[in-house]
Amino acid sequence: MLQVSNIRAHKEGYIKALKKRNFNAEDVFEEILILDESRRSTQTQLDETLAESNQLSKEIGMLFKSGEQQKANILKEKTSQLKDKSKELSDSFNEIVAKLEQLLYTVPNIPNDLVPAGSTEDDNEEIYKEGEIPVLAEGSMPHWELAKKYDIIDFELGNKITGAGFPVYKGKGARLQRALITYFLDKAVDAGYTEFQLPLLVNEASGFGTGQLPDKEGQMYYVTEDDLYLIPTAEVPMMNLFRDRMLTEADLPISCTGHTPCFRREAGSYGAHVRGLNRLHQFDKVEIVRIEKAEDSYAALDGMVDHVKELLKDLKLPYRILKLCGGDLGFTAAITYDFEVFSTAQDRWLEISSVSNVETFQANRLKLRYKDKDGKKELLHTLNGSALALPRVLAGILENYQTPEGIKIPEVLVKYTGFTMID
Repeated sequence: MLQVSNIRAHKEGYIKALKKRNFNAEDVFEEILILDESRRSTQTQLDETLAESNQLSKEIGMLFKSGEQQKANILKEKTSQLKDKSKELSDSFNEIVAKLEQLLYTVPNIPNDLVPAGSTEDDNEEIYKEGEIPVLAEGSMPHWELAKKYDIIDFELGNKITGAGFPVYKGKGARLQRALITYFLDKAVDAGYTEFQLPLLVNEASGFGTGQLPDKEGQMYYVTEDDLYLIPTAEVPMMNLFRDRMLTEADLPISCTGHTPCFRREAGSYGAHVRGLNRLHQFDKVEIVRIEKAEDSYAALDGMVDHVKELLKDLKLPYRILKLCGGDLGFTAAITYDFEVFSTAQDRWLEISSVSNVETFQANRLKLRYKDKDGKKELLHTLNGSALALPRVLAGILENYQTPEGIKIPEVLVKYTGFTMID
């Protein structure tokens, strides 16, 4: 959520920057500033009314002590009127604040200057590519056919139990899935991230805190009776560990990791590009998040990008990195780098990670601040990244490592799987 003070100070610059997202902010900014002016005016009136009421209460006490009861009673009548006025002002203030907050929730984050302009994913900028794309033998298969051939993932059984998008991993498929999770967590812990095991359900305040609500409400599974949401990513509960916190410089930086299943409705998804593991309603992911001072956050972002690079190098998967354009940027992100692995059997790139700097956008919602060495309170920068999302990594391994004899296991995973081949 943007700070009103920053909107007031940088209004024209913010309007121009948000055009990169194809978001016209002129009218909503005008309404926000009018409401904020009303909020401040009402706050001033309320403070003056309360101060006057407090002063009269002191005078009444002194009059009663001196025996001037008649004068005291006259002032008591006035304090009663002031109490009515203060209640009206308080109710008006709360109503204005609620309207202001709802408007602020509709405005996405300001794109960083590095973000290219553009409308769709076709306008994203490729900034890095690494790895040899393997040449597969004739008759090579996409991962959903390999899964059936080697009986390692059962999509039909998952459909029977729950519905489409909830696969069942079996035998060596389940063990490979577990190996990837453990490997990603071990790499994150070795890199200095503290591991957390997190709740899979969050309350509404947590969803608003990280920006999934109200923006992604239609994509989240909702448990009506308990007023809880299934998490779309571990970022949501992990960042909310620090909601309403005042940290010190000694606490920083903070680096966290955790594995969770993730749940996304993916409403409207259909077609060949959602087959198999390409797009699921439930999938596993290892997440990394960081909390940094503003001046350190972009160095931290580079470190997170390098961390994901190392994972893909170890797995020997061909990949590329895209800098997302304004039109493809997520609601909360100031800048995002997407990682895509090449699926040789499908002859297409598959997104496997997004690494983003959210700057102060989440911290403002979360009320996550720190006191600097001079005691000044500052909002922190938050960053998040997938390291990694499993389904498409698994798809890439199955397709790119297939041979006529079976599917080889990447060397780095063998100590986790206990086998070298799926056959």
